[in-house]
Amino acid sequence: MSTALLDATGLSVRFGGVRALDGLDLHVGEGEVIGLIGPNGSGKTTFFNTLTGFVFPADGRVTFAGEDITALPAREVAKRGIARTFQRLRLLLELSVFDNLMLGQHLSLDHGVWANIVARGGLRRSLEKQRETARALLRYFSDSLPDRLSEPAGSLTMIDRRRVEVCRALIRDPKLLLLDEPSAGMTPDETRELMQDLQSVKAERPALAVVLIEHDMEVIESVSHRCVVLDYGRKLCEGSYSEVSQDPAVRRAYLGVEDE
Repeated sequence: MSTALLDATGLSVRFGGVRALDGLDLHVGEGEVIGLIGPNGSGKTTFFNTLTGFVFPADGRVTFAGEDITALPAREVAKRGIARTFQRLRLLLELSVFDNLMLGQHLSLDHGVWANIVARGGLRRSLEKQRETARALLRYFSDSLPDRLSEPAGSLTMIDRRRVEVCRALIRDPKLLLLDEPSAGMTPDETRELMQDLQSVKAERPALAVVLIEHDMEVIESVSHRCVVLDYGRKLCEGSYSEVSQDPAVRRAYLGVEDE
């Protein structure tokens, strides 16, 4: 069994009278890729928001790398090594690819660090080092993207925008990457390309754990070590893709299939 990285225990989140999460338990092991699936409104994104400090649970606990992070705000959670993307692109399209990537570094570059760099006349050297880091990361995804650092992000195709967003999440070398429907807005061919890119990243970073929210079951089947199915904020089932896809409760709740 993989080394424990994240444990969510008894998570409950309420929005008025709605239970978005209802006593959810979920474990993520080091280096594991988990496919998180379920109907719309089943609590998947709420779970991500709770892990990353955007939502605080009414009950339950989140432990990451041995530390209780349940009550930490988003900034502090990110510092500890959890990064995420969002279903809707959060790039600033008028800014360059490089500037968008550097937004992922903002937690590391506090005022004291910048003041020290400027005082020593090292700003140009520091920026060039950051550019080399950005190019190396983009090279995982595309041979052409490293040459487009100075171009506006809005000039890129949808798949390249997604690639930049994933790279922005990866630039601080997180331990856990949360991907919220990364294939949204892309064609099936683009989706397959992006999943191949992610598998290349995993090959280079085997300790990186990934939790992937996705409605494309071919994607879930191709990249996940384990699947977790949510329904009404509860864990309905977990196991391999073949196991959960044949579970009668999953087939009724998610696949819309009534077993005879």
